[in-house]
Amino acid sequence: MKAKAEVAHAYTPGLKVQMTTTVRKTRRLSTFGDILVNEGDTVDFDTIVARTYLPGEPHLLRAAHLLGLEDDPKDVVKYMSKKVGDPVDEGEVFAECSLLFGLVKKSCASPVKGYIESFSENSGYIVIREPKTVVEVRSYVPGKVTEVLPKEGVVVELNAALIQGIFGIGGETNGILRMAINSPKDILDADAITDQDNGKIIVAGSMVTGEAMAKAAKLGVKGIVSGGVNYRELVNFVGHRIGVGITGDEQVGFTLIVTEGFGKMNMSKRVFSLLQRFEGYKASMSGATQIRAGVLRPEIIVPHKELSSQEVGIQDSIGGMKPGTPIRVIREPYFGAMGKVVSLPAELQKIETESSVRIVEVELESGGKVMVPRANVEIIEE
Repeated sequence: MKAKAEVAHAYTPGLKVQMTTTVRKTRRLSTFGDILVNEGDTVDFDTIVARTYLPGEPHLLRAAHLLGLEDDPKDVVKYMSKKVGDPVDEGEVFAECSLLFGLVKKSCASPVKGYIESFSENSGYIVIREPKTVVEVRSYVPGKVTEVLPKEGVVVELNAALIQGIFGIGGETNGILRMAINSPKDILDADAITDQDNGKIIVAGSMVTGEAMAKAAKLGVKGIVSGGVNYRELVNFVGHRIGVGITGDEQVGFTLIVTEGFGKMNMSKRVFSLLQRFEGYKASMSGATQIRAGVLRPEIIVPHKELSSQEVGIQDSIGGMKPGTPIRVIREPYFGAMGKVVSLPAELQKIETESSVRIVEVELESGGKVMVPRANVEIIEE
C-alpha cells in the first residue's frame, strides 16, 4: 500500500512560462486521410496540412409504406423518378404513385440533401445518405514541417515564446496581441475593448468581467488572456456550468485563457511581462484543458526569431522541485494560488482521504505557509 501511494502521487512538472523555446506541434487527423504538405515545407498559422472525408449520416425511409406498397415492396422502384446514386435535395419528391384509380396520391420525399444510397426490394426501404463531411487540419502555428506521419498528420516545429494557463475555454485561434490594461492588477472591463480589437488577442490583468466577455464576443475578439475570472460570471456568459476537467469545445465567440485561477487574481509578473514584450506580435492560442490522464494545458504561443532556445539556455523541462522553486496549486482548497517551495518533507503524511502521500511546504504569495500533497502542485517554468 505504501508503494502505491508514493507512485500515485508523483507530481507533474507544471506550467511553462518561457520566453524562447522550440515548440513542436503534432497535427493529426481523427481518421486516415491525405497529407497536403511535405517534410521541409514552411507553413503559416492557417495552412491546411491534412484532409479527410467522413461519411454522411444515413436516413432510412420506409418507402413501401409511404407509397402504400407494403404488399409489393419491389414495385417501389417503378414509381421512382430517380435511381440509386442520384442526388436529391431536402424535401424533394423522388417517388409518387396513385391508388384507387387516382383518388389517392402518395409520395416519398427526401428528409435531407444527399443521394440515394440503396434500395431494398425485399423490404421496400430506401437509404438516403448525406454528403461526405470534409475534415481539415490546419497547422495552428507557423513553422517548418519536420516530420510527415503518413495518412495521419505532420509535426510542425518553430521557435516561440510559450505560456501555459491553468484553465481555458474555446478552441484554437490566432491574432495580434494587445495589452488592454496597464498592470497585472488591472481589471478588464467592457470600456477597455474597442472596435479595433476585432481579430485580436487582448490581455487583461487580474480579471475580465462578464460585460467585457460579452462585448468581446460581439466585436469579434479572437481571444482573451486574464489572470482570473469570476466563475459565476463565466457560467452566465457561457450559459451552462463548466467542468475544469476537460474543456476546449465551447462555442462562445472567442478563446479564454486564465493564467492564475478563479476570482480576482493578479496575473503573474513574469507572464504579464512576457506578453507585454511581445505586444503587436501574432500569436496562436488554445483554451483546451485536461487535468486528468493525458494532461493538456491551455496555451499561448508567440512565434519569433529574436533568440533560439539554445542561445538563452532554456530547457523543455526541469528536473524537480527544491526550496525556492516557484509553484502553483492546482487543486482545492488553494486552487490557483501561487507560491514557492519552502521544504520537501521526506516522510509520508496522511491527508483527509486517509491516504499517505508525500507533501510539500509552500509559502503562498498571498501570505502564510501551507502543506499540500505534491500531486496538487505544478512547477512554473521560467
